[in-house]
Amino acid sequence: MWITPEEVALKNALKLWVTDRSNDYFLLQHRRGHGDTGGKITGLLVGALDTVLDSNARVAPFRIVLHVPGSQVSWVIASGATVEEVQRHWRWLDQNLLPYMAVFENKEDAASFVLGKVKGLIAEEVLGGQAAREDDPARFREDLARFEQRFGLPQREKLVTHYSCCCWKGRVPRQGSLYLTTNHIAFYSFLLGKEVKLLVPWAEVTRLERVSVGLLTDVIRVHTRRKQRDFSMFLNVDEVMMVMCQLADIALRRLLDSGGLTLDQSLQDSTNITKRVLEEQALRQYVLSLFGLPRAERLQEVMSCSVWTPHARCHTPGTVYTTDGYLCFSSREEGQCTLIIPLTEILSIEKAESTSALPNPVIISVRCKRAFQLIELLHRDELVEKVRHRLRDLHWKQNLISGHDLRKKSSVLLSALGLTISRLIRQRLFKRLWDEHFTEFGRGVHMFRTDKIRKLVALGIPESLRGELWLNFSDACSSLAAHPSYYTDLLERCRGESSIATEEIERDLHRSLPEHPAFQSETGISALRRVLTAYAFRNPAIGYCQSMNILASVMLLYTKEEEAFWLLVTVCERMLPDYFNRRVIGAQVDQSVFEELIRERLPELSERVPDLSPLASASLTWFLTLFVSVLPFRSALCVLDCFFYHGIRAIFQISLAVLDANTAELSSCSDDGHALMILTSFLEQLRHEEEAHVCAEDAGSSHRLNITTLITDAHEKFSAVSVKHVEMLRSRQRVQVLQAHEDSTKDNALRLVTPDVSLSPGDLSELYDLFKTEHFISLYWGDGVSSSSASPAPPAAAGGCVERYVVDRAQFKSLYELLTPWSCGTHTDTVAQRAFTLLDQDRDGLVTFSQFTHMLDLLYCEELNEKIRLLYRLHIPPGSENTSISVLISSSNIYTSLNPEIFTGDAQ
Repeated sequence: MWITPEEVALKNALKLWVTDRSNDYFLLQHRRGHGDTGGKITGLLVGALDTVLDSNARVAPFRIVLHVPGSQVSWVIASGATVEEVQRHWRWLDQNLLPYMAVFENKEDAASFVLGKVKGLIAEEVLGGQAAREDDPARFREDLARFEQRFGLPQREKLVTHYSCCCWKGRVPRQGSLYLTTNHIAFYSFLLGKEVKLLVPWAEVTRLERVSVGLLTDVIRVHTRRKQRDFSMFLNVDEVMMVMCQLADIALRRLLDSGGLTLDQSLQDSTNITKRVLEEQALRQYVLSLFGLPRAERLQEVMSCSVWTPHARCHTPGTVYTTDGYLCFSSREEGQCTLIIPLTEILSIEKAESTSALPNPVIISVRCKRAFQLIELLHRDELVEKVRHRLRDLHWKQNLISGHDLRKKSSVLLSALGLTISRLIRQRLFKRLWDEHFTEFGRGVHMFRTDKIRKLVALGIPESLRGELWLNFSDACSSLAAHPSYYTDLLERCRGESSIATEEIERDLHRSLPEHPAFQSETGISALRRVLTAYAFRNPAIGYCQSMNILASVMLLYTKEEEAFWLLVTVCERMLPDYFNRRVIGAQVDQSVFEELIRERLPELSERVPDLSPLASASLTWFLTLFVSVLPFRSALCVLDCFFYHGIRAIFQISLAVLDANTAELSSCSDDGHALMILTSFLEQLRHEEEAHVCAEDAGSSHRLNITTLITDAHEKFSAVSVKHVEMLRSRQRVQVLQAHEDSTKDNALRLVTPDVSLSPGDLSELYDLFKTEHFISLYWGDGVSSSSASPAPPAAAGGCVERYVVDRAQFKSLYELLTPWSCGTHTDTVAQRAFTLLDQDRDGLVTFSQFTHMLDLLYCEELNEKIRLLYRLHIPPGSENTSISVLISSSNIYTSLNPEIFTGDAQ
């Protein structure tokens, strides 16, 4: 292939290269030692040197050099893996360039002409290939050539990136190259004549972790179901780990039954995945989690800037992020100062006059008669113009829906549910503190969020402000304002409808805060029914899940019915993504993240309790109900206050604080039940300060930890649990959770098939893996038609977990030829085609695992009469779609070509 011209010193290069052909300007050379069959020491040493230095020579032992007579410097312009490839380039140069080089009087001009022509050829090739989408197309093109030469995979196998590293075999490291593709991890090494190739599908990776091995502290360990591999000596191990976790996560979501996990549209097609796309996706996911934005938001601009913070009387440096519907700011230190401005709240964005004190200022005016000043924007004009364009689109849409607000204005429900038990003096004091805070930091979703408001939230939000602040902190108020009649229309559409979700809702209605007076009357029960039913019809993929009733009932106590609905939408779809799907995958992932955080942040507990899975499992209820079901009601409200302000990060911190407060007791536990009793008792005694006297009287002791103290300790001790860290752990642990579900699916499939066949459990297990691999191959490199038809079917549609993986006709033929004991010679294809037609009873062009297993069981384990019966059925409909007598007679030749041992073995 043509390569970017690279200068070489010809005198030194001749020590490693041998010239085969030459003319006035070009040399065709091969690598010294290449092709030696006797394993000569020269070839071995040169090959090892190439691998260690990551040289082109190992993949391209032939090359063409441009040499200017009289010069000591030459340029490598082409390389090839075979002599035929490089000779093709040589002939092109001889026919198209060499005749014209004689016209140049200056030899240097002739060389410049050749170099320019080669670069043009490379640019043409890059534009037509996947390298065009990379940051360094020429370098990526060379890496891609190495990868294709070394592994010979189909062209649809998309290389994402590659790194130089060591792969450890025992205590021996092997230097080589790690290639990361959309479907595989590939490693190549060549040292002292020994070539090592490793190819691991992402679908087989069960865990990725960073470990310490001996003196090496940054080792990436890749676990599969059969073994583990260690890779080390990366230049940037954090980057490699992030890319590997992303690729494994994406591949498993595409290939396995992810239980309702959604995959971004840009990642659906694996051929579109590049390293740049992965970096953009990681940043987008971080921004959405940091600011709690809707998952459909697309990240648009990211710029460094400073924002004027009136409360601090200074400009706070940080980063501004813009999306389709928001403009957000975060200080350099995460959580120090945060600003979220929905574009629907912005009236104007203007460029102010730039001065030395205020370079490139931008003024943003919002509806509540406030303005925000941004300075030091490097691309100010671009940002202002793009935001203005999005504002025009939003205002046009708002004008279309204005005047169509059909929301019910009645406050009867709110007044009926506004039953509280609080001390009025304390509530008035808190209310005054919050009013002062609003005056200084602003009020509404676009208030400045600083450490001061965090401390106020930890003390507990006054009940008169709780509903308003929940809506503002979570930004549910934006969804409410953007959809003025949505809830009313939804209730009209689902009126009188019944489903499995509505039946489950009816069953759980009276289990929702039954001790609270608001839900001891039909008013509260009816409101809760409407909110849950409306959401079930809004999102049928989720429908209704247990614990949603508990969350919705608490929301109804402090917000109007429609506000409670949008709060529930925000919690289920933004703040707790994937928690409420059919397998609660999101909650399970966070349990694994929590277990990892225990090891990181509570080393004393993790040392004394080696198996942390029971503690993580016990916390599942904490995460699903946000502590509402395990804490006294008023204490649970304080946790909810923190959750709506901090997001899931607050639940992680409070959960760690609970375990930290009970480390001594948990370390001496005799069993899991004892640990659960300790945690339950501790949580039941956590009281709000207003109820401290009640706790003391009931327990007979004044030494009790109140919820405010616990929340404060949680933030101070575990402030390092940042949004970015949680997202990184989620990406890593999601791989493990999805693979655990895949193992359960396999166990269920084998359990259902085993009673009906005589194959051994070991054979069935290997057959399942082989069948699944064949299915995946079509998804890796299929033509798009078979791939889509052979995609995993949902259990409801496919008849259960046995039918999760299916194969089409071409895949079945491949498996049949590999596994069948009937060697039919030239008729094998005919038998395979007819066997597929016979098994495809519903004529959908697919065969399931159970059908394939029963056929192989018949071929290997059944009596001779059953095998003959199968042969007979292959010659009549539906085994044979053509029923003519002539075809049946000609097909009977299959009998004579079968291996006679198949029959004699049974007869004996």
